[in-house]
Amino acid sequence: MVTILDRMTPEEKRVRHPEKAHRPDTEVLRKPEWIRVKAPTSKGYAETRSIVKDNKLVTVCEEAGCPNIGECWDKKHATFMIMGEICTRACAFCNVATGKPNALDPDEPENVAKAVKQMGLTHVVITSVDRDDLEDGGAEHFEKVIWAIRAASPETTIEILTPDFLKKPGALERVVAAKPDVFNHNLETVPGNYLTVRPGARYFHSIRLLQRVKELDPTMFTKSGIMVGLGEERNEVLQLMDDLRTADVDFLTIGQYLQPTRKHHQVMSFVTPDEFKSYETVAYSKGFLMVSASPLTRSSHHAGDDFARLRAAREKLQAAR
Repeated sequence: MVTILDRMTPEEKRVRHPEKAHRPDTEVLRKPEWIRVKAPTSKGYAETRSIVKDNKLVTVCEEAGCPNIGECWDKKHATFMIMGEICTRACAFCNVATGKPNALDPDEPENVAKAVKQMGLTHVVITSVDRDDLEDGGAEHFEKVIWAIRAASPETTIEILTPDFLKKPGALERVVAAKPDVFNHNLETVPGNYLTVRPGARYFHSIRLLQRVKELDPTMFTKSGIMVGLGEERNEVLQLMDDLRTADVDFLTIGQYLQPTRKHHQVMSFVTPDEFKSYETVAYSKGFLMVSASPLTRSSHHAGDDFARLRAAREKLQAAR
């Protein structure tokens, strides 16, 4: 008789996307030349990775398989993903693991703040998994992270990318009261795709959430982003722009959807750089202060530089009035 020892950890045994396991494989289209990137190998990338690991932090850069990780980490830019690496939602586009999350780490706010200071960040982006299991959706934890960063690195500007806090009364108000410099909440796609792409969310709830931020603090910058290549029509994207402007959103990002695995939503098309440029031109004409639209655009890509440009655009607009 042969005895086989199972040395796999529970984390290694856990299926990353159990809700997608029985879905049929979809075709993965070959990427065009304009969105191919090199594997990260630089010294700066290794140093950033070391800081993240030493502080036991999670980044959306890794969990979502961001194509810009090599460029950003080389510059000591990282987007911290708080409240663990397991999400309670099961969006068809997302590579973040789905399942029952672990308890919140009480040391995480201080660890994030320590990493921000170590990396010398002038601008930091904090995002999270969806935590529908928590009474406040994680609002208090966002507060604590913002306060910890303010204490450790007062000059650092803070951008948050939040979940929708669906059915969490008072959660949004708490987070806005903590005074982040930028409040970002992504729509991800046009409303007609929500049932298949983002089934746990509600399009007009997300629009209202962004509008509510401005009602609570008219001086706070608001931001939202979408992916294209999910089967949307151009006129749907233009209508989404109008919806965001109705909510007085300042900054729009548009990037190409890239399929993480064969079990995820299929890439329906690769949008060309010229089409992205056209979206950018139209978005500016609709009144956005800042627009980033390109195949490799992601919510936190070049966030620090973009924040400086966003602030300058508002100052220019105010001076012209």
